[in-house]
Amino acid sequence: MHLFSWHKAETLKADELAEGRLTEIAVAGKRVGLLKRNGGVYAFAAACPHAGASLCSGWVDGLGRVVCPEHKYRFDPENGRNTSGEGYKLFTYKVEVRDGDIFIGWL
Repeated sequence: MHLFSWHKAETLKADELAEGRLTEIAVAGKRVGLLKRNGGVYAFAAACPHAGASLCSGWVDGLGRVVCPEHKYRFDPENGRNTSGEGYKLFTYKVEVRDGDIFIGWL
């Protein structure tokens, strides 16, 4: 059993996230990207694992994948899988929404 350290997103409530829009926030000293997709909230490292570009300066494609603005690499925000075939993995975080507040968890 993993015990996560949970951190509240102080600057943002879940209902303030726009469906399909990338948002970058700071949580406990980490830059975290957020995406609300199909009612779920996903959190991931804000920097592309390939060259460090800001993923939240990119976009979400028609399949709900996060697209890096620099080299167009695509990542599934739910599991971090690189879906365009380059072999990189995006670090993802656990997310819980509690009474409208967003909590990001990591080990």
